[in-house]
Amino acid sequence: MEADGRRRVVVESITPEVDGGRFPVKRTVGDQVAVEADVFADGHDAVAASLLANRIGAKEWTEIRMRPLVNDRWTAAFRVSELGHYRFKIQGWIDHFESWRRDLLKRIQADTDSELDYLIGADLVEETAKRATGGDSLWLKERAAVLRSKQPPKQMRTHATDPMLHELAMRYPDKQLATESDRELEIVVEPVRARFSSWYEFFPRSTAAEPDRHGTFADCEKRLDYVAELGFNVVYLPPIHPIGMTFRKGRNNSPQAGPNDFGSPWAIGAVDGGHKAIHKELGTIENFRRFVKKARELELSVALDVAFQASPDHPYVREHEAWFRKRPDGTIQYAENPPKKYQDIYPFDFESQDWRGMWEEFKSVFLYWVDEGVTIFRVDNPHTKAFPFWEWVIAEVKDEHPEVIFLAEAFTRPKIMYRLAKLGFGQSYTYFPWRNGKQEITAYLTELTQTPVREFFRPNQWPNTPDILTEFLQVGGRAAFVIRLLLAATLGANYGIYGPAFELLENRPVRRGSEEYLNSEKYEIRHWDLDRADSLRDLVARVNGIRNSNEALQQDWTLKFHGTENDQLIAYSKESEDRSNLILTVVNLDPHYAQSGYVTLPLDELEIPGDRGYEAEDLLTGARYLWHGPRNYVELNPARMSGHILKIHRRLKVETDFEYFL
Repeated sequence: MEADGRRRVVVESITPEVDGGRFPVKRTVGDQVAVEADVFADGHDAVAASLLANRIGAKEWTEIRMRPLVNDRWTAAFRVSELGHYRFKIQGWIDHFESWRRDLLKRIQADTDSELDYLIGADLVEETAKRATGGDSLWLKERAAVLRSKQPPKQMRTHATDPMLHELAMRYPDKQLATESDRELEIVVEPVRARFSSWYEFFPRSTAAEPDRHGTFADCEKRLDYVAELGFNVVYLPPIHPIGMTFRKGRNNSPQAGPNDFGSPWAIGAVDGGHKAIHKELGTIENFRRFVKKARELELSVALDVAFQASPDHPYVREHEAWFRKRPDGTIQYAENPPKKYQDIYPFDFESQDWRGMWEEFKSVFLYWVDEGVTIFRVDNPHTKAFPFWEWVIAEVKDEHPEVIFLAEAFTRPKIMYRLAKLGFGQSYTYFPWRNGKQEITAYLTELTQTPVREFFRPNQWPNTPDILTEFLQVGGRAAFVIRLLLAATLGANYGIYGPAFELLENRPVRRGSEEYLNSEKYEIRHWDLDRADSLRDLVARVNGIRNSNEALQQDWTLKFHGTENDQLIAYSKESEDRSNLILTVVNLDPHYAQSGYVTLPLDELEIPGDRGYEAEDLLTGARYLWHGPRNYVELNPARMSGHILKIHRRLKVETDFEYFL
C-alpha cells in the first residue's frame, strides 16, 4: 500500500531498544521505563509526540504525552508493575493548534495580532470540540464562538491564551495524520530479585555435621539458618542428581576414582535416574520439598544448577542415543577441551535429527523443578549449547512462569555472553574475578552499567566459584578476600560467593598457576568448621545487612566512579532512584600495604552542599567523618579494614537546635 504522503512527522532513534527491537529490553517489577525518541518534521510547524505502552495481552494502551528535551529529542516514562512482557511505541504528529498558539503569542508580543488570527484559532478550536466529549466539547464550542466575536483586543487575547483552552487542545489532539513508530518495542519484566540478589553457593553433600559423612537435605535445612544469618537471599545448589560410575573422577580431578570417591556432581545420571532424579544419599523428593519450604520461610529463593550434559550411565544414553554425537568407531564423543578430557561427561548434540524431541525434554526438566519450588536456574556452560534452543526454552518457561530467573554461567567471549543475555538470561556471570586494577575495574563496570549493554545484560559479580580461585585470592591473604567481597557487593546489585570456601579463606590451588582448588569439593566431600575464629562470616553478614538496608546498592545504573590521587584506591558511588540514599565506597586495592590519598567528589552532580560540611558515616565500622568540599583524605590499612562503605548525609546535624539543609 502506498504511504500517505501527508504524514510529515519522522519518528526514529527510539531508546531503550536492543538490536533495533529484535530482542526485548529488561526491567524488574516496579521499575520506571524512561523512553526517548527523535520526533521532528519539515518546516516550522509545531510537533507533538506521545508514548503508548501496555502489558502484552491488554486491549487498551496507556498514552503519556512526551516532553521535548533538546535537538528534536523527546522523552516520557512509565512504570511496569507486573511480571511478563510489555510493549511500547511512539506517535508523532503536527500540532496545528500549538503552531497557531505559538505564533499568536509572538504576534501579541509584537502587537501585530489581527482579527484573522482569531478566526483561524476559532476553526481549530471548533475541530477540537468535535473530538472532545461531554462538557469539554460544549466548553470548546463556546470558546470557538467567542474567538469569532469582535471583542476588544485585550479580551480576545485573554480568551485565546486561556490555559484551559491549551489544556483541552492537548487532551484532544488531531492525530489523523500521525506517524507511528515502525515497530512495537518489547520489555520483559522480571522479579526484583533479577535486579537485586545476594547468592550463597554450597555443596549439599558437604553439609554433614560429622567429617566423612555424606550430607543430606536434612543437613541442608540446618545450613539454611546460617545462610540467612549471613544476609543472603538466594541459596544456590550445584547439581543434586545421581552421579555416574563410568569414568568417575577421583579426588583433585584424578582420572582414576577410588572405591570411596563420589565423583563430580556435573557427571549427571546413573541407574537411579537423570536430571529429574535426586542423588539417593541426599534423600528423597519429599526431603527436597522440606528444604524448599524452610528456605521460603527464611525468605530465601532456591537456585538450582542445570547442566545439560550426561554421564555415560544417564538413562538418556540408552533411551535417546540420537541425542549424542558418535565417533567413527561407534563410541559416543565425550567432552573435551584439548588437552583436557572429560570422559565422565557426554555433551548433547544440538544438531541431532531429533532436536525437537531433545528440546521438549530439556524444557520438561525446567518445568519439573519449577513445580518443586525452584524459581532460579544457574545454567552451566550455556555457550556450548545452541542459541536458538535458549531463546525458545526460556520464552516457553517464562510464558508459564514469568517469575523464573535464568543465570548464565558463560565465561567466554563477550559477544557470546551478550547474545545469551539477549536471548533471555536474566543475569550473567562476568569477568569480575579477573579485574583487579583500578583502571580495568572502572572500564569494565562502566561498560556494564553506563552503555546500552545494560538494557539486556545484568551482571552478577562473584569473587570466587568452585571453578575459579584467582591468583589474587591465592597470594593476597585475608585482605584479598575482604577486598573482593567489598567490591563485588557494592559494585554489583547482584553478587554471590561460593562458601564456605570464601568466608573460610580457602586459597590453596591444586598446583602453581592453576585456578583449581586443592581438594576441590567438585570431586570430594569437605567438612567445614563454620565457627572458625578467622572466618569472615561477621563481615559478610555486615556487608549484606548494608546492602539490604540501602536502596542505593540495590541497582547498578547510578554507579559513578570518582577521582583518587592514588591508583591503589578506587572510589565510586551509587544512589537511590529518589536520590535520598547516597552510598560512597572507597577500597584499598592493595592487600599488603596501607594506602592513602584524596578522593574527589563532584559536589553539584551529587547534590552535596559546597558551602558547608557534610557527614560520611562508615556503615562497616560506625565511624563518622566530617567532610568539607570536594576533596577529602582517606587512609586504609588492610591489617584493619580494606575499605569504607560510606553513607553520605547531605543534611548535617549540629549540636544546636537547628539543622543545615540542602
